[in-house]
Amino acid sequence: MTDATPFTWGPFLRDWSGEWSDSLSDDERHTREDETARRDRWLGFPAAAEDRIAALEERLGRRMPPSYREFLAVSDGWRHAGGFITLLAGTSEARWHNDASGLAAMFEEYLDDDPTPEELRDVAVWRRGLQLDVESDAMSVVLDPEDVDENGEWAVFTWASWLAEPPQRFPDFATFMRDKHREFHRLRARPADGEPEFVNATTRRLDAQVEEARLWALGGDWERAERALDEAKGYGRPRADGLSDQIRRLLGQTDLSYQDLAIDPRYAVELLPPLVADYARHRHRDDSGLKYSLRGATDDVMASAHSLLEQVRSGTYRYTAAGPFGEAVERARESARWGDTDGAWRTMTDALPLWQPVGPDHLAPLGWVADPLLGPLLTPERGRALLSAPRGGQPGEPRGDEAPSDPAGLSWLADPDSPYDHTSYRFVLVEGVEPWDLPGRLADEEGAALDEPMTSFEAHSRWLRGRREFSSFDDRALVAVGRAGARWSFAFDGDRPRLAPQRFVSPAAAACADARAVVVWGGLRDQHGGPFFHLSVARGGAELYAFTYADGEVRRTGPIPPDLDPDRFFTSREKPAGTEAAISTEAAISTERALLEAIAREFGVHLPRHAITRGRLHTFTTRSWTRPPQDGETFTVIRLG
Repeated sequence: MTDATPFTWGPFLRDWSGEWSDSLSDDERHTREDETARRDRWLGFPAAAEDRIAALEERLGRRMPPSYREFLAVSDGWRHAGGFITLLAGTSEARWHNDASGLAAMFEEYLDDDPTPEELRDVAVWRRGLQLDVESDAMSVVLDPEDVDENGEWAVFTWASWLAEPPQRFPDFATFMRDKHREFHRLRARPADGEPEFVNATTRRLDAQVEEARLWALGGDWERAERALDEAKGYGRPRADGLSDQIRRLLGQTDLSYQDLAIDPRYAVELLPPLVADYARHRHRDDSGLKYSLRGATDDVMASAHSLLEQVRSGTYRYTAAGPFGEAVERARESARWGDTDGAWRTMTDALPLWQPVGPDHLAPLGWVADPLLGPLLTPERGRALLSAPRGGQPGEPRGDEAPSDPAGLSWLADPDSPYDHTSYRFVLVEGVEPWDLPGRLADEEGAALDEPMTSFEAHSRWLRGRREFSSFDDRALVAVGRAGARWSFAFDGDRPRLAPQRFVSPAAAACADARAVVVWGGLRDQHGGPFFHLSVARGGAELYAFTYADGEVRRTGPIPPDLDPDRFFTSREKPAGTEAAISTEAAISTERALLEAIAREFGVHLPRHAITRGRLHTFTTRSWTRPPQDGETFTVIRLG
């Protein structure tokens, strides 16, 4: 019972009828017609002779579409098409709908002044359609004679008020009937108490297919597994959703249920964290809604879920796993903590062949996606790479391409297509210093320390909530920290800061001791003033050289190395009249990229794009990057009560 071709009505309808008959309980009371259908193992009617079909077409003035015609030649109507259509029309019942249901008028009321073609179609189909529903649970079914494909097939439209959805379209009558057969299976896949077990050739085939898909998925052939599971899901087969949801979560989909696996104590340690983390993403949800998401869970599982919810919201959840893979997870977390997301991912995937599932229906490690440091590692490309790697004792080599790495160097900051498009930014690079030592060099407060890792949005939201005073002369920066290469650490502010050249004081000299410190403040694409760029380098507490480009001029101090000489980057250009803006933008990107590439080469440094834009990093607040106001200078202070 699949959608594979060739499709023939006779076997399909006979198998469906037998499955329906076997699903009925002896204790149920049935209508006389249903008892006859059960005894005869036939939900249909006698076949319509060609002259009956011809008479129907003469009465309606149209030749019937091929798949409906072929259906009538096997059964002149149908009982129990899915769960909500009791009787489907044959040659004597089919008639033009002519909006007998009032649906055209109803949908017309909701049209705005500029309706889409689909919205207009949803009105017209109920006036021109051929009605097929004879008896149903408030479900309307029509064939649309104006929606015809190259084979002469008419589309089928269904609508039910209790679905609260737009009309559903099927390309032809055969597709509609196969969907109703799947619906019949879904409604009987989990028999209620007292009902016979729902087992037949279709369910046995699909359950065997689910088991094959499980092994394919563990072997890295996840796309084949996904196709097989999707078919089984359409029929409501147990296990299919729980297995499929694990694949889908690693592909980036969220708000999944994992069927009953997440509330199974064997699997809860791996599947409950991503479910709870996805729930926590919706800030409007209170804790009470979690019980509905985990309906059927034991008290112990619910207690674990609420504890996880608190940990996820506070950022304290830590994913753990057994054995060598668990040891790799700990190392990966430390790498991610300091911005090395590529290294963290390699550490985890290198250990993946050593990972073991917690039960037979566990396809891949998943709890880590809820970890505040490890979760941001996941991208669709990395998810596909993980799924393509054999694991859980399955042999073989990875089937897919490796996930792309972070770009090297610094030039990604000049890419307008890069996440967050940093049109202005500033950062400090300090040599020979660990990231956790940076507050002692760049912050005002004695004993200043790093905050817990947060995303850029989380950190800035918390920072702003804690501030009660804002001064136009105070320019303290909230910076994220991490490692910028061998023996280098960084402090980065990407909140589009504006440079005030007359008041700016470079923190480079204060940041370094025996080794070097580099300060970069870029804004060649800044939208709130003229373009600017600053570079300063210090060593042993003293500035070695610096230059600032602002207001169309370069100001420089100290012996600047030839590769960093601003004259290489800031030169006059002839611009045809009327093209200044376009050339300015293109030139700004080119100049900014060249500057950043030169700085990266000179010092052998890089900034981790993924960690800065999508990860969680430690943060702290620096001292002000501007000098104190001088006599006669005015400034504004805003204090919040």
